[in-house]
Amino acid sequence: MTQLTIFDPEVAYDATDDKAVNDITALVRQGISFDDFSKLASTSAFSSSEWSEFLLSSKRTMQRYHKEQKSFDSLQSEKIIEIALLQKRGVEVFGSKSKFQNWLETPCLALGDVVPKSFLDSSFGIMLLKDQLTRIEYGILA
Repeated sequence: MTQLTIFDPEVAYDATDDKAVNDITALVRQGISFDDFSKLASTSAFSSSEWSEFLLSSKRTMQRYHKEQKSFDSLQSEKIIEIALLQKRGVEVFGSKSKFQNWLETPCLALGDVVPKSFLDSSFGIMLLKDQLTRIEYGILA
């Protein structure tokens, strides 16, 4: 990843301009290297086993990617970026990574009393969480 700071969760959510969208699209197409993923994962609120679940990949496959310094395919790269951007948005809405992580791990009535983190294994689930964050931001809690 050429510019990991785009995905730093402590930075304001601002990846909506045309250049950023084009950069992200190019990054997805080329695939995120395991080194760049590791840097991102180390700043995220998720464990390596959770990342394996989100990426629908076994722990063994993740270990092989690390050992062989492989890049993720475009679908996995897209999900990594979606989760990174969701985390940035969550930190913006809640004010800190720890508060956002607490929300991710607490059953949410608006999501059917399900733990929000359980939605991170699909793009549709990530979209639902983004929508929920927008509702929280504007005070629409039900």
